[in-house]
Formats: sequence, structure tokens, C-alpha cells
Amino acid sequence: MTTYGKITTGLIAAWFVFALSASALHVFVDASQQISLSVALAAGIPLIAFVAWLAASQNFRKFALSLNPRVLTSWQTVRLLGVVFVILEAMQLLPARFALSAGYGDIVIGATAWFAATRLAKPASRALFILWQTLGMVDLVSAVALGVTAQFVHSPGPSMHLMTVLPLSLIPTFLVPLFMMFHVISIAQASKWREPSPALQDAQRPGRIPGAVA
Repeated sequence: MTTYGKITTGLIAAWFVFALSASALHVFVDASQQISLSVALAAGIPLIAFVAWLAASQNFRKFALSLNPRVLTSWQTVRLLGVVFVILEAMQLLPARFALSAGYGDIVIGATAWFAATRLAKPASRALFILWQTLGMVDLVSAVALGVTAQFVHSPGPSMHLMTVLPLSLIPTFLVPLFMMFHVISIAQASKWREPSPALQDAQRPGRIPGAVA
């Protein structure tokens, strides 16, 4: 493992421990039983730090872009856990405005992650790969926005309290920004891919003899 690999692994581990410990200590619980500023800070600071580091450090950027996009994309399969939001909404434990959009959005991304990793993570499918990654980011941003603004929608029903305590508090404070980082890296990688020329694609077809006349 490279030096940057060790540093990054250590930082992610420390970040997870912080999110877990803060949740156990009820740091993210708000009297209004909604998503509080502490949750936004816990999610936003690591993401901002990552983007700043990626932009400022050529070595870190080189390390990040060397990661396997198929592995990063495969990790998005974890988002199949979005089914939990749908179940909790059915049990009237989470507001439908947040849970259904975030839940079904995550299910779609999680269910297609393996396909995106194995079929789209290549220069020939660059546009579709970037589109899939972008849709994944839109789903995360939409879920965060709906979660934060739930308190401003005056309607009877459940609160966002469950998203501020374990185990669900780890989603906004750790998993959402981590998956967002994976999307950013994957898009940055794909933006540098170049589709092979038609002549090269033809030469690489199975059974095709280079230089032969069709």
C-alpha cells in the first residue's frame, strides 16, 4: 500500500470512529427531532476537506485517480440498504417526503451499481458511466436536501429523529459523504478516458485480423 493509501485509510477509519462515537454520545440529536447543524457539519467538513485536498495536492490527486473505478462503483451496491427507509416509512417512523425519495433512489443506484462497474467502467461507455455517477450524486444531494428541509414542511407525521441516532446516523455523517467522494473520483477518472478510434475498435474485435479488408 502506498503512503497516500495508508494515510487515506487511516483518515477514513478515524472519521468512522468519530461518527460512531459522536452518535453514541447523542451529539447529533436535536431537540426538534430533525436533522441538526451538527449532522450537516459532520458530513460537510470531510467532503470539503477532500475536495480541497484533491484540488491542492497533485500527489493526492494522482493517488485518487489511480484507484480502480470498478471497485469504487461496486461499493455503491451498499445503497441497496435504502430499502430500510421504505420499510421505516411504511411503519410511520420516517417522513414519506424524505424516506420514499431517498429510499427508492438508493435502491435504484445500488441495484445498478454492479452493472455500472462491470459494463460501463470503460472508455467506450464513458458517457453512460459519467451519467450513472451523476445520477448517483443527484440522489445523494436530493436525499440530504429533503432530510434537512423536512423540518420546514408543516405536516403531521414522524420526524427525522431516527436519522440522528445509531445506526442510521452513520448514513448522513459517514456513508453519504464517502459515497459522494467515490462518485467525484470516478467522474474525474472517466473524464480523462478517451474512446478508442473506430479503426482500433475494429482491430480489437474477436477474430479480426489487423489490417485485413472487411
